[in-house]
Amino acid sequence: MPTTTPIIDARDLTRVYPLGNSEVVGLNRVSLTIAPGELVVLKGNSGSGKSTLLSLLAGLDEPSGGRLHVAGYDLQALSEIQKNSYRRKVVGMIFQAFNLLPTMSVMENVCLPALLAGNPYRETLERARELLDWLEMGSRHAHRPAQLSGGEMQRTAIARSLINDPALILADEPTGNLDSRNGGLVIELLRELNRRWRRTVIIATHSNLADPFATLQICLKDGALADSTCDL
Repeated sequence: MPTTTPIIDARDLTRVYPLGNSEVVGLNRVSLTIAPGELVVLKGNSGSGKSTLLSLLAGLDEPSGGRLHVAGYDLQALSEIQKNSYRRKVVGMIFQAFNLLPTMSVMENVCLPALLAGNPYRETLERARELLDWLEMGSRHAHRPAQLSGGEMQRTAIARSLINDPALILADEPTGNLDSRNGGLVIELLRELNRRWRRTVIIATHSNLADPFATLQICLKDGALADSTCDL
């Protein structure tokens, strides 16, 4: 039976930050393999290394040691131009703070990554409409972020993360600024992305909302993989 090539393959992945005359270890020799189509819940207390790991997977930061391959890319071998292309085409990011541009409408925020990647305007617009309709944001195209609820802002951010049809969705505390109802709705959307659209989804969270849907749970403690279930 043929084996499936991992979408993420990390070996002894390490990130050390200089701090004056000392240093802070963000990740300490983390090795993990994640298959395509997993819904991964990444747990750990503040400072455990969750956001550091997501930044490395997204190509936003560089490891101090080890190796990291994502979706066939050797991230340490990429030039800055190649990393920009990787971030736009392979990875969709969802943040706790939404990171929407306040002067742009919902539609403009969603379309921006695709237009920056050089995609045709009409195709981008049609894709954005489809995503916003799926997320029940069809009546909010012209609204700006300040006119939206927290749940609507996160749904806009989800649409933006999907506009370039990425293979990997990275969600950093996606429910952190939402009440329990909207947090549950966002997790349900991420679950549907995983189940229906077969996207690999990694959710870094303190919450237990995604636990019932996880196909894999990873726990970090002090920058290293923990041997047992996280006790948060």
